[in-house]
Amino acid sequence: MAPPKLKVLAFNCSLKSVQGKEKSSTQALLEQLLDALKEHGAVGDIVRAVDHNIKPGVTSDEGEGDDWPALRQRVINSDILVIATPIWLGQPSSVAKRVMERMDAFLDETDDHDRMPSYGKVAAVVVVGNEDGAHHCAAELIQALTEVGFTIPAGAVTYWVGEALGDKEYKDFRKAPKEVARVTAMLASNATHLARLLKKNTYPGNS
Repeated sequence: MAPPKLKVLAFNCSLKSVQGKEKSSTQALLEQLLDALKEHGAVGDIVRAVDHNIKPGVTSDEGEGDDWPALRQRVINSDILVIATPIWLGQPSSVAKRVMERMDAFLDETDDHDRMPSYGKVAAVVVVGNEDGAHHCAAELIQALTEVGFTIPAGAVTYWVGEALGDKEYKDFRKAPKEVARVTAMLASNATHLARLLKKNTYPGNS
């Protein structure tokens, strides 16, 4: 019997709009991860966060014109969440931080067993840049994701960092570098394995 399908939702937190003509390096590696996840029966969509009106704030609905409530529901409906960010000034993008800030609301949205809406869901991280900061960005995002209730698999980040001050970008590769491809494949395997375990037997919470 084939394993059950898993739903994936990925946020591309690039500063580049999907409406623009410039290709995103973050999108390139994120698509490779989604292809790897698909090999394990996990399929879903990429949301280009900058193209949505995600208002500043730490509640699940910041009022008229806020696109987050609908995006939040897609997070809730998913089994695996991916946050993908470029590196800017050694930090995750401001867009990635905005997405994470809105999930802060999960801390107050617990069920009768004190479980946040994110309990039982797996999260992973993608980081791309041509400057130092991949480990720092991953650390910031992974810590925040665990704090708002997501579970992190082994090897939870796939990343690429180009030569310091160089002009090579990830989108320029015709195919993924060997080591990046290896890490991406392992992340996909670990994330889907953990997601299925949690889907079958999630956290009990407080009685």
